Amino acid sequence: MDQGNTTLLPTTGANSSQTPAAVSAAHLATAVLLFITFLVGVLGNGLYLWVLGLKMRRTVTTLWFLHLVSCYLLFTLLIPFFAVYVLLGFHWVFGMALCKFLNTCISVGMFTSVFLLTLISLDRYILTHHPIWCRHHHTVPRAQKLAVGVWLASFALSAPYLAFRETQVVDGGRIICINNYALSTDWNRTEMQYLGRRIHQAIFMVRFLFGFLLPFCTIAGCYGRVGLKMMKKKKLAWARKPFKVMVSAVVSFFLSWLPYHLYQSLNFYKKEVPESVMGALLVIYTFSSCFNACFTPILYLFVGEKFWQVFRTSLLTLVKAAFVDHLGSSVPEYSGRHGSEVENTKLEMV
Repeated sequence: MDQGNTTLLPTTGANSSQTPAAVSAAHLATAVLLFITFLVGVLGNGLYLWVLGLKMRRTVTTLWFLHLVSCYLLFTLLIPFFAVYVLLGFHWVFGMALCKFLNTCISVGMFTSVFLLTLISLDRYILTHHPIWCRHHHTVPRAQKLAVGVWLASFALSAPYLAFRETQVVDGGRIICINNYALSTDWNRTEMQYLGRRIHQAIFMVRFLFGFLLPFCTIAGCYGRVGLKMMKKKKLAWARKPFKVMVSAVVSFFLSWLPYHLYQSLNFYKKEVPESVMGALLVIYTFSSCFNACFTPILYLFVGEKFWQVFRTSLLTLVKAAFVDHLGSSVPEYSGRHGSEVENTKLEMV
């Protein structure tokens, strides 16, 4: 029986086998992290979305981040449902439909964010290594089609959970939201357990390959090639800041998603793994998912001088508007026009 397959937390009745003290500590820490993520994530991602969508000129780069931040905002808006689930001792009170829908949305958000981060790294690589090709093909309409394709691909990879995800009544009338990979109500039959385990393993491998391994190799390879070209053509001192940003992007992606996939892999051997280890991994991967949803946009967006300037100007205008009726020309409108997309190879927004 699967323990989750969401990016937030495990959702099975297997937790009932843990000691009450261990469960209480792990679940309380998880719920606190989820509520903090919700508050910080909605505020932060909402501000990013406001600046990117309304205050900056639409380019390929801003389009990538507009979709990325929208994905993180969707992720954080769903968190309260799962926080309540944890606080109720993994008792699902929202019904079968929301059990399927919310977990599918979380899966879509996970794949979309990973694919968009991969596209951003490929975009940086193409801009630095194929600038002539970019002059004719690096356009907003094409980027928009790619972004839509990413969302559709993410939904296709997540759609099986509309079938597998369901609610089940367990001991004491508690209702859990789990994955029934065998699609059978006969949970204890040996053949059904074997079939469910095989399907679970296949889905785990798909998620691991497309949701972590291949994107991580692509991101690391692209930024590695970009960094090498920067160091060859420019002095290392000039490349130090963008180089640090690229390294941070690779490390951040690795640390954000590795605990989640490690936890899911250990679910196949949960009888041999100590309960304390599983509880610790639960908190760790919840924290890494929260960090990814809240602070990854900061890493990518706030390193760019353009975004900083637009953000400060827009925020200053907003604050002044709350106290005066007419701003006049004291705060100029920022247009965000700073040359062509190909000229952004300085990686102001990595």
